[in-house]
Amino acid sequence: MKLKAGDLVTVVKGKDAGKTEKIEKVFSKEARVLVAGVNQYKRHVKSRMPGQKSEIITLTKPLAVANVQLVCPKCKKLTRVGYKFLKDEKVRICRKCKAEIN
Repeated sequence: MKLKAGDLVTVVKGKDAGKTEKIEKVFSKEARVLVAGVNQYKRHVKSRMPGQKSEIITLTKPLAVANVQLVCPKCKKLTRVGYKFLKDEKVRICRKCKAEIN
């Protein structure tokens, strides 16, 4: 997967389109990413024991990788991820400004 936890991404599709946040977790098998504060839903939780209150909790659900796009740390533009080989290591690069992405 070309995106990693900690990358700054912008949501390009869906109800939260235009929001820019960092990736918290990557689910590579499902091709989904968990982005902080994006794609949130409310869930009503019933009380399980006597004396415990029912509550409404906010859940953040993962987004499809196709619905987010990386923001280059150098040029601050939406970009795709490319790769370049430096000696024995493979490095991610910005497709627009050719800068390395850590």
